[in-house]
Amino acid sequence: MLAVAGLPLFFMESSFGQFCSQGPINVWKAVPILQGVGITMMLVSTFVAIYYNVIIAYSIYYLFASFQYPLPWSAKDCNSTGFMNETGPVVWHLALCLLLAWILVGAALFKGIKSSGKVVYFTATFPYVVLFILLIRGVTLEGAKDGIEFYIGSKSNLTKLTDSEVWKDAATQIFFSLSIAWGGLMALSSYNKFYNNCYQDSIIVCITNCGTSVFAGFAIFSILGHMAHVYQRPVSEVADAGFGLAFIAYPDALSKLPISPLWSILFFVMLITLGLDSQFAGIEVIATCLQDAYPKLLKSKRGIVTTAVCIVLFLLGLPCITRAGIYWVNLIDTFCAGWILLVAGLLEVLGLSILYGGNRFIKDIEMMIGSKSALFWLWWRACWFFITPVVLSIILVWSLYTFTSPTYGSVAYPDWGISLGWCMTAFCLIWIPILAVWKVYKASGGPWQVKQDRIKEACSPTEDWGPYLECHRGERYGTRGATDPNIFVISNKFTTRL
Repeated sequence: MLAVAGLPLFFMESSFGQFCSQGPINVWKAVPILQGVGITMMLVSTFVAIYYNVIIAYSIYYLFASFQYPLPWSAKDCNSTGFMNETGPVVWHLALCLLLAWILVGAALFKGIKSSGKVVYFTATFPYVVLFILLIRGVTLEGAKDGIEFYIGSKSNLTKLTDSEVWKDAATQIFFSLSIAWGGLMALSSYNKFYNNCYQDSIIVCITNCGTSVFAGFAIFSILGHMAHVYQRPVSEVADAGFGLAFIAYPDALSKLPISPLWSILFFVMLITLGLDSQFAGIEVIATCLQDAYPKLLKSKRGIVTTAVCIVLFLLGLPCITRAGIYWVNLIDTFCAGWILLVAGLLEVLGLSILYGGNRFIKDIEMMIGSKSALFWLWWRACWFFITPVVLSIILVWSLYTFTSPTYGSVAYPDWGISLGWCMTAFCLIWIPILAVWKVYKASGGPWQVKQDRIKEACSPTEDWGPYLECHRGERYGTRGATDPNIFVISNKFTTRL
């Protein structure tokens, strides 16, 4: 999935955002009929931000609890949640942790990229230190080999490769970890200098990112192997996924180690820093979209925008920290991630390679990184025009066809809960056809203009599409008129981003 979807889409999105220095909505001035994809990305980022900050809140709670000895939890104590229709009151200590999580996010992003860029020096490097420490400790434990064999080895269950859900999860993992198709990459790359080598960045970031994921697996499964040895059970019975791995299986394994509070503190501080890193991209998407949509009103009010977004998302996240909050978190994870990202990624690659024109897009990239040979572009053309859209389409159709109702453990979701999940999916995607119809309707000309001409105009770049600054537009895009009201806003915004 990294080779056929991750790298091609990462390179495409980072080039797209850098070329025009716009957020996920305004970049679609290149193909106005697809501007709804940008709104979908912003809405996905909203749900993702809620999801990630609940993870941070849980991690903060576990971190505070880790200062006790022995650690005050075990896997057998993790069955006290109610059913989804028995939500109950908000758990106050988790609400305080969630509030603290949003305060941390708001403080780090209050000045936008200026403040978050400094925080990232710590949050992006500290997890490597912790992973290395946990790996060294893990591989020295009895039973570690069994865990690693289960992870990548003779005990791996390769029959899972025939399961469509595994492929959908692989695509979702790549999309989330690389910020593909939910706007984070476009928002952050829009801050790059115009002549930044986005191709080199794409290769380095993608390989480093996925290499880190593989490396982390060894640190996790070596300790799970030891846990299986202690319980005298197969690794498959102690391993879990998602919340179960992070907040039940792995903490339980850490509690069995000598000096268990130390390992627990390191692990949950690492989770907090990873969650904050992910949040920076998500909140950046929302704030950038709002500022791009209302530049005259919000361009100088970044701190206020960030604070308002954090307050609203804190309130929206409260249902996730009730007694049955885990069901709401799992619902968001199931219905607001996989399919929506696949649809957004598919429309994105089709829109740029077919409607905008793949060769035209390549010329745009060469304006930034210099001319390249036809051989250089061979793989990228193959992916953008054929491989990536075909793979994404197959996974999307396959996963929808084999869909089964979600469960949490052995508890099935009620029908109204599943219906609500589909409503969340529809709410994120409905803006794509709505905006497409609106753009066709608003195309220039009278109401009796030929429909094909209106569609063609809605699929063509707007007059102000192209690089932000006049000095970067060159002969291909010319100069804007002196009376263009966007000049001041664009120049002011570009200076702010620099």
